[in-house]
Amino acid sequence: MPSLNEEESIVRTIESIPSGRLRDMGLDFEIVVVDGGSCDRTADLARSAGAEVINSGRGYGLQYRTGFDYARGEIIATADSDYSYPMEQIPELIGILLNEDLDFISTNRFTFMKKDSMARMNRFGNRVLTFFTNILFGYGLKDSQSGMWVFRKSILEGMKLTGNGMSLSQEIKIQAFQNFRAKEIGSDYRKRVGKVKLRKFADGFDNLVSLFRLRLNR
Repeated sequence: MPSLNEEESIVRTIESIPSGRLRDMGLDFEIVVVDGGSCDRTADLARSAGAEVINSGRGYGLQYRTGFDYARGEIIATADSDYSYPMEQIPELIGILLNEDLDFISTNRFTFMKKDSMARMNRFGNRVLTFFTNILFGYGLKDSQSGMWVFRKSILEGMKLTGNGMSLSQEIKIQAFQNFRAKEIGSDYRKRVGKVKLRKFADGFDNLVSLFRLRLNR
């Protein structure tokens, strides 16, 4: 879980992880929060809620890549620290990954998205980026920008992830669907708790440029 000044949501997010159900599945697990330089109580609150906190440079993608290197489990589940993603769905997604012998699952937030959980401009930008992802790479994704994934850590050895910002979200999907057994699953999504960190135009433009760069280097 990447985090940056999420003291309003971090405990609620961690507590929403269905620890009991995961144990019932016979799974040992760790909760890792990758902090990108928070200046509030995010790190302390995360530790008090039972998470391991590691530090990283600032940047959504850089935080994820730092967390991937640190993670010790065979399966990695990701989500933001703002309580927007349905942590309660993690056991179901792990079950699908194992039962269908998949390598990577990404979630489609639009399937069961709560009303007013995403700003109209963000929704439009997501549609545009998803459209270009599918046109450039021949996929049929519904949500190329989702930040909730479940995957086998072993596939990271076959990936070359370079994004330090929001573009990592589409980069990891493109490589997963290109090289491994991947699937998109419908999920819930609710309005985030706390201040929005997304820079609508700057991040959107960077993601679009990154898509064309990935296509040229394919």
